[in-house]
Amino acid sequence: MSRESELGRRSFMRFGALALAGVAMPGLAACTAPSSDAVTSQLVHGATGGGLKDSLDPHFPVTIPDIARVRQLYESLYRFTPDYRIEPALAEEITPNADATQWTIRLRPGVTFHDGRPVTSRDVEASLARMLNPENPSPFMSDIAPIADLQSSRVLDARTYRVHLTEPYVILDRMLAGYSTGMVPADFDPENPIGTGPFSYGQFVPGQRSSFRRYADYWDVPASFDELVIANFTDDAAKVNALLAGQVQSIDNLPAYLVDAIGAQGARALVSETGGWVPFTMRVDAAPFSDVRVRQAIRLIADRQQMIDQAYSGYGRLGNDLYAPFDPDYIGNELPQRHQDIDQARALLRQAGHADLQVELVTSAGVGAGAVEAASLFAQQARRAGVSVRLNQVDSSVFYGDQYLSWVFAQDFWNTRLYLPQVAQSSLKGSPYNETHFDHPRFTELIRSAFRETDEERRRRLVQDAQRIEYEEGGFLIWAFQNQVDAYSTSLAEVQPAVEQPVSSYRFNLFRPAGTS
Repeated sequence: MSRESELGRRSFMRFGALALAGVAMPGLAACTAPSSDAVTSQLVHGATGGGLKDSLDPHFPVTIPDIARVRQLYESLYRFTPDYRIEPALAEEITPNADATQWTIRLRPGVTFHDGRPVTSRDVEASLARMLNPENPSPFMSDIAPIADLQSSRVLDARTYRVHLTEPYVILDRMLAGYSTGMVPADFDPENPIGTGPFSYGQFVPGQRSSFRRYADYWDVPASFDELVIANFTDDAAKVNALLAGQVQSIDNLPAYLVDAIGAQGARALVSETGGWVPFTMRVDAAPFSDVRVRQAIRLIADRQQMIDQAYSGYGRLGNDLYAPFDPDYIGNELPQRHQDIDQARALLRQAGHADLQVELVTSAGVGAGAVEAASLFAQQARRAGVSVRLNQVDSSVFYGDQYLSWVFAQDFWNTRLYLPQVAQSSLKGSPYNETHFDHPRFTELIRSAFRETDEERRRRLVQDAQRIEYEEGGFLIWAFQNQVDAYSTSLAEVQPAVEQPVSSYRFNLFRPAGTS
């Protein structure tokens, strides 16, 4: 047995022993019983990370538990299918004019908010105004806020709203499919959140737990459980123990080395091939990473396959420093695959005047399963190139606190997105989560042209030219695409990832008790 396998076996035995001994996890005692006499069935989910800055705001989720919560309460006009195509959700259709400067939104009939009121185009108007507020735009819509002409936008009838833009923006429909673009009523109150999702608001304790009630008049697939509880976990051992002890019925981000073993303990692993990625992030505006040779060296130091094999226990696919692998214009598989090349890395560092490079790498378990392990492996690999990496492992609330987006060398997690929506989030000067501080004039010119280009073939060429720049000069080390590994109790009916998506897509209305269909 390899050393890695032995460590995994010992860890699982420790997890299993604690769970089978009935050890209660902090904050979950209340989760083992219904929260009111009216509740006859309850689903409890263990979410990774979070902290005192947790939020229920539909337009500003940051952490994994934030995302889990907003997906229960709110819904977007469009949504993504498991194969990552957009499909109607609250809107029947979102249609552009010829040059994509006007978009007409036609609502699905019969959808109601949790208080019973119908969703109307006035609510769409108010939701977009909130997301596109130039003083405080929703991160996912911040690229659109400067070009949104809300004064000229119009309610056409109770179900139809037309958005006017000051310039073309061909991916507005894709942007409106994001999980942080939920529709809310015109009189929305964040202290008493109301949406259209499968569950309505119950209780919320930041950093600990939240509860939600089944919405009986939900327009899509109704939930089978009367109550949903989402509990925060900042520790993997506590999270797995809670699942094995029956205190939670599902968890996201199962440590991948437990996939084969967890079945013997009354749980199932759910492995889904996603486009998610956990990059190493280098600030291109701060030494030593302001020198592109240092960034290239860091990418050549990484033994990507070793990190996949050990940090993800093989549950990942090789990355090539470009994101959005499901985008039809993705060229990461066409460019030369980067592999570890210690000699070339050393040469680049010498040329940059950093032959004895010393850096701090900030990591956190709240980034997701395998992140801390990948950081530790990279530090070991870097020694071969003469680079000293000091690991700074911090709590999730610190990582995503005031210094988030300021770390010089760190990690982060990103869910599956198509290329242009991802760029709008992470890779332009004004992007809300530009953690690498990337600001490349030619890249920006290409992307802005792609946002305006209605011809698909011309847009494809612009997008692929932009990818080449990021491949050569960007601040991400994208070593793998993560196969999302989640887990759920055998008290639930079997979930098929190809149909129902990973646990961490948080469509808990699709979960069923065992023995039901």
